[in-house]
Amino acid sequence: MKSQKKILLLLAVILLTAAAGVYYNMHKRTKQDKEISPVDVGTGLHNGDIIFQTSLSAQSKAIQLATKSKYSHIGILFSENEKWYVYEAVQPVKKTPLAKWIARGEKGHYVIKRLKNADEVLTPAVLKEMKAAGEKYKGKDYDIYFGWSDEKIYCSELVWKIYKQAANIEIGNLQTLSEFDLSHPEVQKKMKERYGNTIPQNEKFISPAAMFDSEMLVTVSEH
Repeated sequence: MKSQKKILLLLAVILLTAAAGVYYNMHKRTKQDKEISPVDVGTGLHNGDIIFQTSLSAQSKAIQLATKSKYSHIGILFSENEKWYVYEAVQPVKKTPLAKWIARGEKGHYVIKRLKNADEVLTPAVLKEMKAAGEKYKGKDYDIYFGWSDEKIYCSELVWKIYKQAANIEIGNLQTLSEFDLSHPEVQKKMKERYGNTIPQNEKFISPAAMFDSEMLVTVSEH
C-alpha cells in the first residue's frame, strides 16, 4: 500500500515538473517573440502601423498649405517591453513613447493607418528588419532641407525608407518640390528661409500627404 502511494506521489511530481517546464518554455518563447509579433491583442495596434498628426512645429502650416493636407507629421509604431513607441524624425531621429507623441500634436488628434495586406507582408522577420532600420537612423539630424540622402532625415522620409529597405514596399508616390503648391506667402517665406533664392525644384520628396492618401493603406483608428 505504502509502495503504491509512493509511486503515485512520484508520478504526480513528474507530471507537475513537466507541466512547469512546458509553461516556462511557452512563457519564455512568448516574451522573446513579443517585440516582433505583428499584433498586440490588448491594444489593437500592430507593429509597423503608421501614425499621422498635425504638428505644432514652426514649419507645419507651410507643409499643410503646400501639400493640401492637414497632416504634417508621421511616425511608425513599434512595441517594446509591453510599451508602444513611435520611430520619428525630429531633432534628432528618435523613439518616442506613443502617449508623448500624441500629446505633441494639435488637440491630441491622430490617425493610424495600416497596410491592407499587413497580415501577409509584415511577418516577424520583416518587422525585425524594420526595427533594425529604425535603429540605424536613430540619432541622425532632422533634415530641414528635405534632401533625399541618408545623412539627415525628415519624418515621412524615415517611414518611407524603413518600409522600402525592410519590406521593399513604396508607400506613396515620390514627387519633386515643383509639384507642390508653393504660391502661398507662408510657404514662400519658409522656402526663402531654407533655400534663399535657389529652390531645388527637382529634389525628390515624399510628403506625409502622399503616404496618407496611398491606396496601399487603410485607416484603422482615428482620435
